[in-house]
Amino acid sequence: MHKRWLSTLALVTGILTAPLYAQTSAVPRTEFGQPDLQGTYTFRTITPLQRPPELADKATLTAEEAAEWAAYENRRQNRDLIIDSVGGAGYPPGVISYNEFWYERGNDTIADRRTSLIYDPPNGRLPPLNASGQARAAYMQQVRRDSAGPEARTLNDRCIINNRTGPPLLPGSYNNNMQLVQTEDHVMIMTEMVHHARIVPFADTFDAPFNQWAGRSIARWDGDTLVITSRHFYPEYGWRNTSPNLKIVEHITWVDENTLDYDVTIEDPNMWDQPWSARLPMRRMSDPIYEYACHEGNHGLMGILAGWRRWEVDGKNQGPIPSVDDDE
Repeated sequence: MHKRWLSTLALVTGILTAPLYAQTSAVPRTEFGQPDLQGTYTFRTITPLQRPPELADKATLTAEEAAEWAAYENRRQNRDLIIDSVGGAGYPPGVISYNEFWYERGNDTIADRRTSLIYDPPNGRLPPLNASGQARAAYMQQVRRDSAGPEARTLNDRCIINNRTGPPLLPGSYNNNMQLVQTEDHVMIMTEMVHHARIVPFADTFDAPFNQWAGRSIARWDGDTLVITSRHFYPEYGWRNTSPNLKIVEHITWVDENTLDYDVTIEDPNMWDQPWSARLPMRRMSDPIYEYACHEGNHGLMGILAGWRRWEVDGKNQGPIPSVDDDE
């Protein structure tokens, strides 16, 4: 949650995506002959993951519309402008977390002015949950309502996995930063959110059968594109309530010395009847990755659970469960 003081020029020029910005020079190579993608990057943007319903038939914005949208979103999400007793920007009354200084969600849309990061399905929306997905969502809603112990809280609450931890890498309110390091046999991606490092071998098969919080990943090269496939996720109800059958395929391509193109496809037949794909730019930054110290193991979860017990005693635990978007 450290403020990144980037110049206006960097914000404008760094958000270009591969379809709009052709490679201007030869792809740099490591000493092993692989495309050199190494560096520290940010993937912040205010372009939403899903296309807003009111823009159902509008895949892209004009330059004027994009500027208007950016101004609107920057004001709507400004935590210093939210009245605590009223709530807003996804927060119920009384639980505004931080002031605006700590947020780094970005100020602009991506350069091609798409109305969503999701490009498949073409409507820019997540596929509808299938019957299994609806049942999973209902079950987790009830588990969260019961809130009987730490395991009933979300992985985000417990500081285990977050949308920015990866895979996949999807932007949120802060810590939208990652570092990529390559060796001949491995690639390492460290994300600032939850301070998590994925060490991915170049291999044809997965090296062990057991599941992990962020899945198990293997990498390969498809021409000059780095392809990372992740499977074997733990637990039974993971990111977005997905199952251990979740499969994530990430494509990372060098665009220019300051930009990587990140394209991800997500598939889980226990949630959706079709896969979905999103795309966003990774922009090189000069700042380092800072340690992210979350509340796992301290008094945070104790307070959450004790607070919910108090709500039960007071009879206030009816109706929708107060929550903040998992992108927080």
